[in-house]
Amino acid sequence: MSGHNKWSKIKHQKGANSVKLGTIFTKLIKDITTAAKDGGVDIESNVALRLAIEKAHLASISDDNIQRAIDKATGDISGVIYEDIIYEGYGPGGVALIIETITDNRNRSVATVRHALSKGGGSMGESGCVSWMFEKKGIINIKRGDFDDDVIEVAIQNSAMNIIDEYENVIVIEIKPSGFNTMLDAIDKLDVEILESSIEMVASNEIELDEEATQKINALVERLEEDEDIQNVYTNVK
Repeated sequence: MSGHNKWSKIKHQKGANSVKLGTIFTKLIKDITTAAKDGGVDIESNVALRLAIEKAHLASISDDNIQRAIDKATGDISGVIYEDIIYEGYGPGGVALIIETITDNRNRSVATVRHALSKGGGSMGESGCVSWMFEKKGIINIKRGDFDDDVIEVAIQNSAMNIIDEYENVIVIEIKPSGFNTMLDAIDKLDVEILESSIEMVASNEIELDEEATQKINALVERLEEDEDIQNVYTNVK
């Protein structure tokens, strides 16, 4: 799901289902790969990667698996060539989908995506068919606490594009990708908990779905995210 929608009802439902499906390990590994791909492998300058690795350690993920995730991002695995491929399409209810993959087998990747979309009531689209609806942004989700005012002040000082504080348990900061690591580093120095941080494709125009369509799109996104080639799935669901 995209942007601040990570903290909507849909996100909480999807997160609960993901726990039941046992996909936390996969998600943490994908977070490391994505962070390394976006910001490089130096954890001193790439705060997102450092935080992703810290979360992986807390989940008892081995250093070997962490390094393998980083190597996948850099393509530094002997005998294996990875490439980034972005697929676009539609889900149930006309939902726009952007599916980011890192794969060593283009044919396998496209077949997997096409099958999941077809089974989930969606369809593949041409390149550019929905990407015009999205903007790339850095998203930082901070758990509410005693220093909310400090979080907002730091966000303003570091040129946040948007500060969303309407949620009960979280403050969401949106930032241009070029300022993402600077903002993340500044927030990380406060006595707060960063729940999640990433560079994402955020929909400029969101749509609302009824309960049935919501369940269908959640199921489709979960099915896609279970595949090891698929790093991120973005939608324009409100």
